[in-house]
Amino acid sequence: MNEAIQGEAFKDGNVTAPFLQLHFDLPQWLGGGSLRLFDGFEVGRVGLLLGLSCLFLFFVVVNNGFKYWINLAKGILGERMLRRMRFDLFAMVLRFTPEALRTVKSSETATIIKDEVEPIGGFIGDAFITPVLLGMQALTALFFIMVQNVWLGLMALAVIAVQFTIIPRLRRELLRLGKQRQLASRELAGRIGEVLDGIEVVHVHNAYAWERAEIGSRLFALFSIRLKIYNRKFAVKFLNNFLSQVTPFLFYAVGGYFALRGTLDIGQLVAVISAYRELPPPLKELIDWDQQRLDVQVKYDQVTQHFAEERLGPMIDADAEAEAEDQPLAGPLVVEELSLSGPHGDMIIENASFSLALPTTVAMMSNGSPAASMLARVLARRITGFAGRISIGDRDLTQIPMSLSGRRVAYAGVDPIIFPGSIRDNLVYGLRFKPTNRTEADRREVARRVAEAARSGNPFESISDCWIDYARLGLKDELDLDRALVRLLERIGMGESIYLFGLAGRIDPERHVALAERLVEARNRLRETFRSNGMADLVEPFDVDRYNDQASIAENLLFGVPVSGEFMGRNLADSPQFRSAIDRAGLTDGLIKMGLQIAETMTEIFQGLPPGHSLFAQFSFIGAEELPDFQAILRRRARGGHDLRREERTRLLALPLAYIEARHRLGLLDDSLKRQIVEARSFVRGTLEKAGATGVEFYDPDRICMAAPLRDNLLFGRVNYQVADARHRVAEAIAAVIRELDLLEDVERIGLDHEVGAAGRLLSPQERASVNLVRCLVKRPDILIIDGALAPFDEERAGKILHALLGDLEQQSLFMVLSNDRQAGAFDVQMRFNGGRIVADQIADSQGRAQRAAAENAQNIAGEVA
Repeated sequence: MNEAIQGEAFKDGNVTAPFLQLHFDLPQWLGGGSLRLFDGFEVGRVGLLLGLSCLFLFFVVVNNGFKYWINLAKGILGERMLRRMRFDLFAMVLRFTPEALRTVKSSETATIIKDEVEPIGGFIGDAFITPVLLGMQALTALFFIMVQNVWLGLMALAVIAVQFTIIPRLRRELLRLGKQRQLASRELAGRIGEVLDGIEVVHVHNAYAWERAEIGSRLFALFSIRLKIYNRKFAVKFLNNFLSQVTPFLFYAVGGYFALRGTLDIGQLVAVISAYRELPPPLKELIDWDQQRLDVQVKYDQVTQHFAEERLGPMIDADAEAEAEDQPLAGPLVVEELSLSGPHGDMIIENASFSLALPTTVAMMSNGSPAASMLARVLARRITGFAGRISIGDRDLTQIPMSLSGRRVAYAGVDPIIFPGSIRDNLVYGLRFKPTNRTEADRREVARRVAEAARSGNPFESISDCWIDYARLGLKDELDLDRALVRLLERIGMGESIYLFGLAGRIDPERHVALAERLVEARNRLRETFRSNGMADLVEPFDVDRYNDQASIAENLLFGVPVSGEFMGRNLADSPQFRSAIDRAGLTDGLIKMGLQIAETMTEIFQGLPPGHSLFAQFSFIGAEELPDFQAILRRRARGGHDLRREERTRLLALPLAYIEARHRLGLLDDSLKRQIVEARSFVRGTLEKAGATGVEFYDPDRICMAAPLRDNLLFGRVNYQVADARHRVAEAIAAVIRELDLLEDVERIGLDHEVGAAGRLLSPQERASVNLVRCLVKRPDILIIDGALAPFDEERAGKILHALLGDLEQQSLFMVLSNDRQAGAFDVQMRFNGGRIVADQIADSQGRAQRAAAENAQNIAGEVA
């Protein structure tokens, strides 16, 4: 402003002035004189104005470049530290002792790891960079003001000192309220998790109103805390903004006075005011940074308190676990002066001592007392708080690393824990100790992942590596492992379930090569079997030129299997491609008319029926909640409203798409309409293929349909349920063909891919218990402990499983908690608990186990035959 616009650089009649001149005057103590680095360029007034403006723009770009690089580096640093913190906290969770896990709510811990450390990780990058960057910006602006006028600079400094003294003190109450809010939010998350875990009890006891009121009370308390935070927060913000605007007032008043007196020129005053505009933002951000620092400190303290050993007790030593060698647990089991108390301080086991030679089989019975179960959990390292000494060989049980006992001891409790995933994933869960070799699919990507893991303190291993040591198990590869898993499942009576899961599963041609190659052959062989045995009427095959009465209208139109949600269920009626195809085929009006007939019939049938009535399941066109909508459409039609809106046409079109003549039997399909539907197949397929839609895999008699279950691929049709006992006869024929073509192993491997759902909810209690048992058996433990794992089975099935276990365990020990002594005779040792004391009876030596189990099996078989 002074040199270019007001022309101070061109005084004394100079037409040009130097631009970018770099001269430095040396002080007298260095000899005086000047240092000339660059003489610059001679420019006119316009040139100087543009040059200085461009120089300003250049430094703006440089400054923004600094900010970009700093923010990027800050974000990367924050993300790495957040990753490290979350991993470290999760690693600490894995080191919790069984007693600590009983005092920790899983939902609260998950919330802390997922949400509460987020602001801590986000603050890591700001912790050092922000005060340096903002502080230097503020000091630069303040220094510039001081250079222009010392008194204006001191006034600005005084206001800054007031801000930095008062505002942080006023914000301390915000920290306390923030801590209350965080604790209340965590408790709310924990309570919601408890309700979700026990939702069945809420339904059974009609506790909806109580739970709503309880959560409403918590939300009101949280609202009250937040309201206090807002009141305090905006009061502090008001004061901070007021103090920020006091300084411009002083500049205008005092600076203007100096300008009027001539001690400060206009350019300097404008420069001071412009410089001050750069001062409040970094100061405000610095105050906010200090507030955030204190807030993050509170969050960090709360996280560390949640995971503190003072609260949870000592944790498992991770270093000892890493250094543990895999050695068999051999030698005698010696228990000396074992005492164990219950949760209420009552003595469950008192001064018990015994010695057993391993391997052996032990039946533990306590006549209604929890003593046997608690001893089983002590041996399985599920309870670590006990008095006395337990040793295996020359090793104290409490000193054995958890990693070693996890390999060598298996525990099957009454409540099996099943993780989401496939049955195979759960069965091999106990085999994934460490990767045996790494899959180097993309070396550059692997190198990048490992480098980031090193920076973030995360493990170098990947879940895509091979984690199963097949050689240790005496197996060659995954195929051998699958065979072993199926044999174990068959031994405990789950072979039929795995076979049925396989028939309901889908084929992966890359994993099930042999089955994919021979499936069409099996399909043709099955059809020949039906034809030669006079069973052709059991299945109505898919024929591109015929209507299938056992399939819905939608299935007949698509003649394939939907693989995307756009073509599934009622979404099909709203698909533009599908609507276009049936419009071209002239089917839309006929199907909508059919939908009106279905709606009229259903509203008459369901009139007055309560929701949940069996008829709603039989006629699955309309749900109870949809009846009023269809009744409104029918009433409007009855009043003369013949034009249906688009959404009404779509809803009516969706009804006949689910219609199956053989099932619903409403007599709405005649031969003419069936021919129209068959003719419309080509329009539907052509329209979808032309539009590039990949949401449907069409049927082809000479190919497999990967979107369809294995059973449907074999039948290539629908079972005719109008024939008596059709399903059972078809199942027998399928089983015969599978065995004839030696495809049973492949079907069972597909069964191992069956998804178990969240907490195994897609499995029956018996199937969950079976998976839990096989998971224990497949890792071949030295000691197998069964504590109520056979409870879901009836006595006969439990007895067969027990005899199978006794027959399979040769060099391994079995400790089993029994509810009675009817099966105790099959064990080497019978251990009874009486008033906290243990009485162990040695029935036989361990060498006679196999012969005794075989004799009892033979006796049982003879009894069944009789």
